[in-house]
Amino acid sequence: MMRLLLLLMAVFVGGCATRPVPVPPSATTASLVGVRAEQLDPAYWIARQDDAQRRRMTAAAIAAQNARMVADDPAVHDLAAVPATLPRADIEAAIRALSAPPTRALFDGDGNPVPQATLDALADDLALETIGANVAPAFALVTQRADLRTFPATLRVFSTPGDTDIDRFQESALFPGTPVAVLHRSRDGAWSFVASALYRAWIESRFLASGERATVLDYATREPHVVVTGATARTVFTREQPQVSDLQLDMGVRVPLRADWPADVPVNGQHPLSSYVIELPIRGADGALALVPALLPKTADVATDYLPYTEANLLRQGFKFLGERYGWGHADGTRDCSGFVSEVYRAVGLVLPRNTGDQARSPALDRIVFEPNTSHARRLAVVRGLDVGDLVYIPGHVMMVIGRENDSTFVIHDVTGVSVRGADGAATRVPLNAVSVTPLESLLAGDGTPLVDRITAIQRVRAPTPP
Repeated sequence: MMRLLLLLMAVFVGGCATRPVPVPPSATTASLVGVRAEQLDPAYWIARQDDAQRRRMTAAAIAAQNARMVADDPAVHDLAAVPATLPRADIEAAIRALSAPPTRALFDGDGNPVPQATLDALADDLALETIGANVAPAFALVTQRADLRTFPATLRVFSTPGDTDIDRFQESALFPGTPVAVLHRSRDGAWSFVASALYRAWIESRFLASGERATVLDYATREPHVVVTGATARTVFTREQPQVSDLQLDMGVRVPLRADWPADVPVNGQHPLSSYVIELPIRGADGALALVPALLPKTADVATDYLPYTEANLLRQGFKFLGERYGWGHADGTRDCSGFVSEVYRAVGLVLPRNTGDQARSPALDRIVFEPNTSHARRLAVVRGLDVGDLVYIPGHVMMVIGRENDSTFVIHDVTGVSVRGADGAATRVPLNAVSVTPLESLLAGDGTPLVDRITAIQRVRAPTPP
């Protein structure tokens, strides 16, 4: 996902410069796209692999790869390395880069133009003149899944009247237990400009619990722990502690496990026999961090560590999202294309940059670059040699390879829609708006050219090759 859809140009994801004709009512989506029912089961693709259970990387190799990502990729940051003070110029530059005044017309949910006065008020809320000469970052844990925004506001804005799927002020989301450095606050203090390991943006201050730097940073490394391996998991409902009641935890979220919890002591009014006792952050009335016990049902799809990095696990994890609605910038409790592949890889303990552009450019992965003049034949030859889990990038979109069949490469991706060649030979748009399985070679860009010719890069998540 990239903030600026200028990079999308005329590709098939999102809005297209040239809209193909609608899907004929008599045609089924599956037949148009070229997917059979059995291909919507991860077991089908696992069975087609020669060695799907082989570990691609050991835990030590994964740790080394993540360290390489932090060291080599400017889009990934080590919060432990944030200095005790930051100069005003650095913080102001970061905010201005994100919260730049819009240069195109925007519309609200009712299709009305967003008034300039509203945009001016958003700019004023940045309160840039209040940033001190040197700023001491505060540290906090996110207490529940919360949106990251371009401006300190919940105002949703759109490029086209009536097209409300893509909110231009939605950047991403952070999950419970995510550590952040708080760098600045909005004029009314209701919003905080934060830096996480993967993103800098505005978050509502009510979702942050401030604590000592060491306590905040230690939370993500505490042992023992559990990792969410389902698309999502939810904590047990409780009236006694509303902040940890029915809380959504997304794939790859890692939380401390209270293995020492006494078996005869209730948690929030409930016996822990049938649940895991985990520890989650909550925000006190004064904004301070407290860590409290919560229950996660034993039926939840979780593991006591990250899953082994195998082709089988990548396939199983990706298909757990199948059918989930597309959510630009992790909106509405879901995810977008780059969030989707990030969560799949996070389940095996691997860190990827947040956005498609950063992922596609990352120097910390095994990258294959396609130049604009790369021939169609060369592109096809590379695509046909890809493995399960390889990531294919076009401007503004990423797809994950799941296998090959009948000389076609199949991918799973979180996508608004695809364009294919209809029976009459014309480009036909199929509005998917969900995590979907499609073949790759038959997909078209909005202007009818093969989508393969829009590929900019392929990233393969492999252990570094020794020099």
